[in-house]
Amino acid sequence: AAVLGEASPAPPTVRGCGTSVGPQRADGLLVADLSSLWAGPLCGQLLARAGAVVVKVESPGRPDGTRRGEPAFFDWMNAGKLSYCVDFDGDDAALRRLLEAADIVIEGSRPAALRRRGLGAENLPGRPGRIWLRINGYRDQPDRPAFGDDAAVAGGLVGDGPVFLADAVADPLSALEAARAVGESLRRGGGEVIEVSMAQVAARYADLPQSSLGTVARPEASPASPLGADNAAVEHLVSERLCAPC
Repeated sequence: AAVLGEASPAPPTVRGCGTSVGPQRADGLLVADLSSLWAGPLCGQLLARAGAVVVKVESPGRPDGTRRGEPAFFDWMNAGKLSYCVDFDGDDAALRRLLEAADIVIEGSRPAALRRRGLGAENLPGRPGRIWLRINGYRDQPDRPAFGDDAAVAGGLVGDGPVFLADAVADPLSALEAARAVGESLRRGGGEVIEVSMAQVAARYADLPQSSLGTVARPEASPASPLGADNAAVEHLVSERLCAPC
């Protein structure tokens, strides 16, 4: 739940964390996508289309909830990603290796979820230039959960009445903001933690002049990988990257 208009507009926050390198492109970079539902997965999809190797990480006991929904939507978000299924509680060593090997990490859960496992950006050594992206609900309350609809209400992104402008609209808007922020970080050389808060993104868009929008056709997507279908490929890729200096 959210109070209408409780959030104020704010850009993503960026702080240094790790070693910066020269300007980078997304081509060939390894992305560990720990997010689910919409905002994080769509950001990962945009990075995949930019040439990154994106690994969608899911727990066997709690896979991405959109797997249970309309298949076409899940495919749209996750086609072209490698599916890696790992028990976050029982096999954190495998997840730790992936996060240490990744060039970009997308985190969509409350920060405490990884922090209590010692798997946060501040806990793990990273590759030079690593970018850690956190998508949360509220800038001043990072551990407060949020979904696209209530974050949109908090940002005041509603029509007359009030009514929703679009279903979970803060999710895709946050995905676009997140992908842009990652691109800017790549040009700076990375070595940063970026926090994108959906309510603040919604508030920024609510401040824009109103305009009429046309309809947008849903793009075609190939089927996404079944849960855990690419475990062996991901583990081989991680081993190669972690042993590269040997």
